[in-house]
Amino acid sequence: MSVRALWIISHEKGENVSVRFSRRFATVEHRAKSLAGSSYVAVPEENTLLQLLLTELGLSDSEKSYVALRDDCLHRQRSPAMELRVDGPGKGILWPVLAISQGPLILACLPLVDAPVEPRPPLASLLSVSQGLTLLAGLQTFLLGPGGKPDSEGLASRLAMLPAILLQVCPLGSPLDVPILGAPATPTVPIPAGNQKQPVWKTGLHRGRAVVNVALIETVRSMQYGNRSRQDLWDVYGTVTCKCEVEGVLPNVMVTLTLPPNGSPLQDILVHPCVTSLDSSILTASSVDNYDGSAFSGPYKFPFSPPLEPFRLCSYTSQVPVPPILGSYRLKEEENQLHVSVTLKLHESVKNSFEYCEAHLPFFNRDQMGVVDVKVSSGQLDVSKEKNLLIWAMGQKFPKSREVTMEGKISFSGPTPGPTDSLCTELTAYIKLYFKVPDMTLSGCSVDQHSVQVYSSAKPRIVTSRELVSKEYFIWNSTGTAPVSSGQMML
Repeated sequence: MSVRALWIISHEKGENVSVRFSRRFATVEHRAKSLAGSSYVAVPEENTLLQLLLTELGLSDSEKSYVALRDDCLHRQRSPAMELRVDGPGKGILWPVLAISQGPLILACLPLVDAPVEPRPPLASLLSVSQGLTLLAGLQTFLLGPGGKPDSEGLASRLAMLPAILLQVCPLGSPLDVPILGAPATPTVPIPAGNQKQPVWKTGLHRGRAVVNVALIETVRSMQYGNRSRQDLWDVYGTVTCKCEVEGVLPNVMVTLTLPPNGSPLQDILVHPCVTSLDSSILTASSVDNYDGSAFSGPYKFPFSPPLEPFRLCSYTSQVPVPPILGSYRLKEEENQLHVSVTLKLHESVKNSFEYCEAHLPFFNRDQMGVVDVKVSSGQLDVSKEKNLLIWAMGQKFPKSREVTMEGKISFSGPTPGPTDSLCTELTAYIKLYFKVPDMTLSGCSVDQHSVQVYSSAKPRIVTSRELVSKEYFIWNSTGTAPVSSGQMML
């Protein structure tokens, strides 16, 4: 496996975007040119590559409401293995560009594909893709450290060390301690990942007591309309991620997910290739089919040999009877003034303990916000007149009634127009909720610390966690129009 080029990009909250480090390997590029022949696409300059990569990741032109390469419904994002369309003299498609992002950094590389470009080989058959991602994950651990958020001085010092480190662990663009080039992509005899050795480039070698960390995160989305003629929609998507920090050979592990007695069976389950065996009944439940109650309801056992880097063990969807927060949003207009009325109610099955909970009320296609006379029954209200935005921070708990309200009037008479949106015209408006509930899942799915079995004499410490977070959680104004989907929300 060889790498044609490597980039480390600083990208924190959309500001100060720059290439902090880049390295090209001329010998590997010469091989790429010989292999590709007439279909060869050269690696573009840093500025061109940066713009193409940010566009593909949906991180560029944040001030524009629509960018074809980012927002067109026919465009499918292929992260972490992407194709970049290069214009100019050496135009063509650069593939596969690998990218991972964490904290303030985006790490990307272009591995050498030692196979015909057309027809394009499947990613699963390319050893260079998996090894390229492993290399990026190792560099990520080195640069960001175990906490994932280094100080600026620490990051700068590690970036300064990177040229010397790459010279040792990736001479001439070929990382050390990887399978020999030309080895079959799919071995005839499966090799358990638990026998993997620590690569040279993974400099953040774990020292101290062994730890196995299992994190369960459920993401809930919702579209609520407050109108009987429109059906409210919501869905739950869960992921289980694992990280095994041990010295030497990695052990075999088994993680068990359980549901409460009245819980709905998990659906659309996908598992990582490192899972060694699985009951076929676990994979049969699908949200596309009509639910008949006969689906496998657990416990869900996943035996696996962990890879070296943190990975997603499995993902699933779940059907839950109600969304965690039910909302009502009424907006009426009189002259140049809006009357706002909001009610949010926390469902009784949801734990009343938030890490954060906020409601954002944007007002598009109007003059700049003037007088704001709005009262809330709980929490604090912040006003951003330049953005025509109300931010309602409800804190870490709802009151005992589990209900909060907002009432008031807003006038618009600023000297400059506020932000625009082609969708939210007249009374078409929404509230977007942002919240996180620690130590809870909406489906009731959990992974108990004692249910994680590690077959090793090292007796590692087991750490488990779970949380519920919101994503695309909208409550639309019931007195205006709103986009309505006739089908199920797609993840």
